[in-house]
Amino acid sequence: MKVKIFAVVAAVMLGIAGFFVYSKKPVAPDVAFATLQGQSFRTADLRGKVVLVNFWATTCTTCVKEMPGLKDTHDRFHARGFETVAVAMDYDPPSQVQAYVERSALPFTIVLDRDGNIARNFEGVRLTPTSFILNKRGEIVQKILGEPDFARLHALIEQLLAEAA
Repeated sequence: MKVKIFAVVAAVMLGIAGFFVYSKKPVAPDVAFATLQGQSFRTADLRGKVVLVNFWATTCTTCVKEMPGLKDTHDRFHARGFETVAVAMDYDPPSQVQAYVERSALPFTIVLDRDGNIARNFEGVRLTPTSFILNKRGEIVQKILGEPDFARLHALIEQLLAEAA
């Protein structure tokens, strides 16, 4: 009888431990970002904010199509602690990125991934657009391939902004 009770208790404890191990979200890689203006920061510097890290290229039609939505999302939530970091892929010429950003009046941080290191560290991103949503603790909450469903994205951002850091 005691062996059966011990086995049941052990199984329950393993299940609880497994839940916590598997429910933990991966922490975003701590990479160095360099903006178009030459400023630098690291992923860790973004802690305390909800962040959308978007990998894009000026030659990607879906990326260009989603930019107005990303701009609206940034404008809607930025004052409440939301940041957008748009990472231009390493194959995108910096002059082309600069021209697009100026023409489109993008209000968020634009980063050049000059050597592909940022994309490699973010799960080896090669397809654009790819976005990662980070919570205030710097954990990856969601990965989005392609253009986001903006209604769902906004609901997720609202939820994450309401969470404690």
